[in-house]
Amino acid sequence: MTDIIKLLDVVALTVNLPELNLWRGQVGTVVEILADDRAFEVEFSDRSGRTYESLGLRPDQIMVLHFEPVSGDVAA
Repeated sequence: MTDIIKLLDVVALTVNLPELNLWRGQVGTVVEILADDRAFEVEFSDRSGRTYESLGLRPDQIMVLHFEPVSGDVAA
């Protein structure tokens, strides 16, 4: 996917991180852009809004979720 990841994007994990009890598909929010867009601080929260994990992730570990149709040519 060639999405540009931005601050406050909703993302999903594309990998399992069992040491942190985080699994592929878990949804989080980008809360900080790190290392000139080479890493992103992602916050994972429960349904009540309580953060249960916050960590830096590489772009290949997350994917941007889309809630509306995407225009243009997006590679899968």
